[in-house]
Amino acid sequence: MQAKAKSTARDMTAGPILKQIILFSLPLMLGNIFQMLYNTVDSIVVGQFVGKEALAAVGSTTMIINLLVFFFNGFSVGAGVVIGQHFGARDMDKLHRAVETTMAMTFLFCVLFTLAGIGLVRPMLRLMDTPEDVFEDAVTYLTVYFLGIAGLLVYNMGSGILRAVGDTTRPLMFLILTSVLNIILDLVFVVWLHMGVAGVALATILSQFVSAVLTLGLLTRTQDIYRLVWKDLRIDGAILRRIFTVGLPAGIQSVITAFSNVFVQSYVNFFGSSCMAGWSCYNKLDTFIMLPMQSMAMAATTFVSQNIGAGQTDRANRGTRASVLLSMGVTAVIALVLVLFAEPAIGFFTKEHSVIEFGALFMRANTFFLLFNCVNHVLASALRGRGDSRGPMVIMLTAFVAIRQVYLFVVTRFIANTPLLVGFGYPVGWVSCCILEVTYFLKRWGKNSVKGEAA
Repeated sequence: MQAKAKSTARDMTAGPILKQIILFSLPLMLGNIFQMLYNTVDSIVVGQFVGKEALAAVGSTTMIINLLVFFFNGFSVGAGVVIGQHFGARDMDKLHRAVETTMAMTFLFCVLFTLAGIGLVRPMLRLMDTPEDVFEDAVTYLTVYFLGIAGLLVYNMGSGILRAVGDTTRPLMFLILTSVLNIILDLVFVVWLHMGVAGVALATILSQFVSAVLTLGLLTRTQDIYRLVWKDLRIDGAILRRIFTVGLPAGIQSVITAFSNVFVQSYVNFFGSSCMAGWSCYNKLDTFIMLPMQSMAMAATTFVSQNIGAGQTDRANRGTRASVLLSMGVTAVIALVLVLFAEPAIGFFTKEHSVIEFGALFMRANTFFLLFNCVNHVLASALRGRGDSRGPMVIMLTAFVAIRQVYLFVVTRFIANTPLLVGFGYPVGWVSCCILEVTYFLKRWGKNSVKGEAA
């Protein structure tokens, strides 16, 4: 079945490369900012209106949430690559079957992840050595969050389908709307109704459900090539295998990395709630700095998958190079601003002097090493866009899990157990990964893959 892409989809197999990547990435970056606001606003509200224990509780839950969400995001990456390649090849029959298979599996994951998430709450918090003064607040936040995780999963997959065919604008509109809603509900539930951490979790899941409903409505009502037809909702075995071939290694890598970061969090927890809260604040800002690289990485996946599907390998290589350079340039500017104004930036989350000191310490020690992570994320995404997901998985597990954990074990037991050295475990993993991934990329695809004009 052959068809022509309609106006809401972006064909990235023709036209100026830099322009295509920038136009695709800007809505993604803005969307990532608003998606990040969900949990960041939670932290600001509880930090300002509840206390540092509540702030530490919300911050310490991130790694546990990521265990499930990152696995699902791996599936989303696989689906996006398959859909993008069919779009680039103009095989609209397989594209349609890929959309129906993807959404059918998403609904199954919603049920499984709700049950698994609730069941993991207390064991995972114990595994992280969560202090007793924040333990029950963390349990409350996570329980409410996982009860509503279906909204997040459906929105993420729906927006992933739209990204695969080049539409990043409408998911952005939905995120802006629901992010504003989340802020309003946070203030209502916490400041007015005094619901504490349960209030911010409830505000988050209600907002996520709104974004999910809007995305499903769009996919159902559109007359475009990626329309969701409910009567056709079924799992195509051949397409599902292709999705898992790309997505399963990405999901496994993300889950194991997130699980490893649970142990990093346990090292931080050793220093008490002030250090935990400072680490949490730093991580919120670290996530903000990572937005350009994540957006460029998503752009690289879509750009490469469409061009590989169209048989344009050289164009895919030039797009990869452009994404890496753009990511590093934007990240450097944001990092410089946040390092210069570290204390005021941490002060957005809390008024506690000790928390601000810890947050600024982590910020200044680690931030510029994220330039190495720009290379990591974009190259990994470009490889997945080509259908190569095992290579990035092995490399990232080696660097982000094995090397990082060995570093933390050796440093804390044989050198010095300090917050600064523990926090520096992240840059150790980033630099190691960059060396391994560049070597692999050049060997796998040749030096010509990173040369040429990106225009």
